[in-house]
Amino acid sequence: MIINPYTLIFLLSFIFFVLGLIIGSFLNVVICRMNTRRSLGGRSACMSCQYKLCWYELIPLFSFLILRGRCRNCKTRISLLYPIVEFTTGIIFFLLFLKFSAIGGPASGGQDLYFWFNTRFLFIYAYYAVMFSILIVIVFYDLKHKIIPNSFSLAFGILAFLGLFFFHTLSVWEFLSGILIATPFYLFWLLSRGKWMGLGDAKLVLGLGWFLGLSLGFSAIVLAFWIGSVVGISLVFLKKGYGMKSEIPFAPYLVLGTMLVFFLDLHLFII
Repeated sequence: MIINPYTLIFLLSFIFFVLGLIIGSFLNVVICRMNTRRSLGGRSACMSCQYKLCWYELIPLFSFLILRGRCRNCKTRISLLYPIVEFTTGIIFFLLFLKFSAIGGPASGGQDLYFWFNTRFLFIYAYYAVMFSILIVIVFYDLKHKIIPNSFSLAFGILAFLGLFFFHTLSVWEFLSGILIATPFYLFWLLSRGKWMGLGDAKLVLGLGWFLGLSLGFSAIVLAFWIGSVVGISLVFLKKGYGMKSEIPFAPYLVLGTMLVFFLDLHLFII
């Protein structure tokens, strides 16, 4: 029996979305337990009453909706961080599948729909799934604690540099892309002594430059500043107690800019 290509696309897209939800649930554990005394292993529990969660209370996204966002034992509100991380990861995994499984796309080798799951596709998909998973941890940890964890920036930077040998056309400019894009951020941090920009942002941008290349990298940075400016100005007028000197986590804007240029192949500059 021959399956309709559109039916196959829908089914596989849903499978990768669910895979993203599952990975997102694990990323929640990493975000919440990083730099604490709690290990990544062990059963999850309510942060308020320490009630050990049952398996049906740990179904990504759906458990939150069924429980209406409250602990079943103590009725304390569950942080929106959990479903947002899970849903975000699911959407990214879904978009990665669509991007790399397209006929004639970079992972398909120009083959038809039924040759998606070849070694090339799996390798490319796994690499970018890991990279965006790291970025998700960085974003939500920065939102929660206003700091970018060095270990994840280092891991992302190393993997991005290694990716130059597999996913980019090797050239001097590609090797220098991370340094060229990160240098202004480092200078902002150095000249302002950390008041304008944190050193963590410069470390993250180093990896983003290698990850995206010069053209997409500069495009992502410009978008990040544009989006950050709009959101920052809006908060000044709409949020009480928020001023021009308020501390703004910049990693979310950098990653949002990265996602936009990556998935839309958006080149604001031709380099």
